[in-house]
Order: sequence, then C-alpha cells, then structure tokens
Amino acid sequence: MDALHNVINAVSFALNIIGALITIWGIAISLAEFLKKEVLRQEDCIKCNEAIRIKLGSYLVLALEFFIASDIIKTIITPTWQGLGILGAIVIIRTILSYFLTKDLKRI
Repeated sequence: MDALHNVINAVSFALNIIGALITIWGIAISLAEFLKKEVLRQEDCIKCNEAIRIKLGSYLVLALEFFIASDIIKTIITPTWQGLGILGAIVIIRTILSYFLTKDLKRI
C-alpha cells in the first residue's frame, strides 16, 4: 500500500510541475511578445495586446486543468471528509477560473 501512495504522490507532484511549467512557459512567451511589440512600437497595439492576452489565457486554462487533475489524484490518498471538502473548494475555484478564462477567450 505504501508503494501505491508513493506512486500517487509522484504522479500528483508531476502534474503540479507540468502545470507550473505550462504557466511559466505561457508567461515567458507572452512577455517576449509584449516586449517585442513595445520595442518595435508596432501599430494597432490593441489588437496585439488582445492576441497576447488570448495566448496567455489559453496557457493558463491548460495549466489549471493539470492542477485540478493533481488535486483529484491527491484525494485518492487522503479520502477524509476534510480532504474532500478542501478538494471540492479548490476544484470549484479553479473550475470557475477556467470557465471565465475560456469564456473570455471565446468572446475575443
């Protein structure tokens, strides 16, 4: 049983790392595009900013999905009512964030 817990912890940790890397990668790409736009003083900054925002938002939505998956997997190890309650709150908050980010991306 200990080996199973170790595997589940490792998978959960890996999903958190993947989510963090996706977030960092999205921020780096968006920041690079923003700085390039500012240095080159491109025309139509509003469209450029919206494109950068859409790209960053899509990375954030993807990262949130990995974080939610990690939290769900962690709950397999600690299926207490308190753990389930915390997981429920985290999933609800992250799902709401993901929903509104996705809705905002579709609007644009």
